[in-house]
Amino acid sequence: MDDNKLLPILSQNLLEILEDNEFYDITIEVGDDPYVKIFRAHMVILNYRSSYLRRILSTKVKKRSNDRILAHIKLPNILPEIFQIILR
Repeated sequence: MDDNKLLPILSQNLLEILEDNEFYDITIEVGDDPYVKIFRAHMVILNYRSSYLRRILSTKVKKRSNDRILAHIKLPNILPEIFQIILR
């Protein structure tokens, strides 16, 4: 498959990963009451896409008993609608 066809497929795959409700390893609580939304995401992708989130993640990662890494961060100063755009 040539690169011209691969990049659109890869982009589509990344959007599908964003919608995945089973294999996420981080939750991000965005907004302030009563306008809060929780996003599920993947730390490795956030780590490479955002230096801001990389700094936050470096202090928030915790291990659970089943060795699955899980983190929860809160970003109250961002509107959920804006964060949705940023994630995409």
